[in-house]
Amino acid sequence: MTRQQHGNDGAEARRPRVDFAQAVPKAFKALIGFDAAAREGLDPALVELVQIRSSQLNKCAYCLHMHTSDARKAGESEERLHMVAVWEEAAHFFTAKERAALALTEAVTLVAQGGVPDEVYERAARHFEEAELARLLALICTINTWNRIALSTGKVPGTDER
Repeated sequence: MTRQQHGNDGAEARRPRVDFAQAVPKAFKALIGFDAAAREGLDPALVELVQIRSSQLNKCAYCLHMHTSDARKAGESEERLHMVAVWEEAAHFFTAKERAALALTEAVTLVAQGGVPDEVYERAARHFEEAELARLLALICTINTWNRIALSTGKVPGTDER
């Protein structure tokens, strides 16, 4: 039986968690600023792909819903959105630059599982100029931070409060 069949889907038993933006507005605004600076000059489609992949890896349904919705609004195809989770097996859906960014996203998001291999970093460095690569790294760090905030504060997918 599922939790819903048992009458416990977790929602009714869950106590409200801290509203991060309201509780620490300076930290929230700083993170918004960091996120905006990271995105600056990066291809918006690439930004969404990175945020989607990191959110998938972190199992953050709230951020995954938000970024797939944003990607659709920006004109991303359903076909590519469905392939992000299996981008290595569906390489022809993505450019070499996007694949390099997705590989770096996975390595940084899963950094505790083996660091960022030289090959992955060097592959990204071949496709991104130094400042662009630094912004990509910053973007990966921000989405990982947003994922952790959303997961630890119990954000509900589909309730995008931006």
